Amino acid sequence: MTDPTDTERAWAHRHWQSADGLKLHYRDYPGDANKAPVLCLHGLTRNARDFAELAERIAPSRRVIVPEMRGRGRSDYAKDSSTYNPVQYAADVELLLAEQGIEQFVAIGTSLGGLMTMLLAATRPGRIVGAVLNDIGPVIDEDGLEAIRGYVGQGRSFQTWMHAARALKDVHGSAHPTFGIEDWLAMAKRVMVLGQGGRIVFDYDMAIAEPFSAAPSNAAPPDMWLAFEALATAPVVLVRGAQSNILSPATAMQMQARNKQLVLVTVADTGHAPLLSEPDVLVAIDRLLGHVP
Repeated sequence: MTDPTDTERAWAHRHWQSADGLKLHYRDYPGDANKAPVLCLHGLTRNARDFAELAERIAPSRRVIVPEMRGRGRSDYAKDSSTYNPVQYAADVELLLAEQGIEQFVAIGTSLGGLMTMLLAATRPGRIVGAVLNDIGPVIDEDGLEAIRGYVGQGRSFQTWMHAARALKDVHGSAHPTFGIEDWLAMAKRVMVLGQGGRIVFDYDMAIAEPFSAAPSNAAPPDMWLAFEALATAPVVLVRGAQSNILSPATAMQMQARNKQLVLVTVADTGHAPLLSEPDVLVAIDRLLGHVP
């Protein structure tokens, strides 16, 4: 499969191995080794391309590592679809952190990546020195989960990038009502690749839908409030789409009440999930990175 954005690049393609023998891929953006690196964790059906602009903005002031979870992008697909779950993804990333000798880091997680951020904090409180949670919290609205179940794992393919862009608009148009066709084309090239036979396909294993759709527990592990509270010692930026169907205003307010360092940034005219390229979001991320070692 051909990655539509893999041309001249500012990162290196690197790999690590999971406990069950999968070859997993990450983008490694070089940066100041004296500062805590930034770990960017993507959403359920996404990949490392989601963070291309943000990673290049942060590096070279800090190293940026953007892993692709099993079943996404250049990472191997799992033989057992039951391993497509947040606890397993976090365990895979733990091996990467250990291999790289990373003791402290900043985590930026979108949706599923935010759940992983909280799980990583819970296993060793204090090592995450700053976090950005993008449109995710300890409680996930069921309406949003139902919407995701409606499109994940559909396995559609498209003749042209324009067809792909229009299909994305049909499914996600309410989440990004201000997008023009160029924005949808850019999104298509982030989430899809040119597959065999010249068709454009989604860049993930369709089997990730199986455990996600089977039970709510595979969407978000239990006791996530305890995991969130493991971030209590770290500055946190919570990004929320004003029209999000995943992160409710009530959950965001409770997160603020439980973490006095939390800064909430609400992105207007946006659902699930903001792109992390919005001006107010970038200001908040820059400010957070300016206050962590």
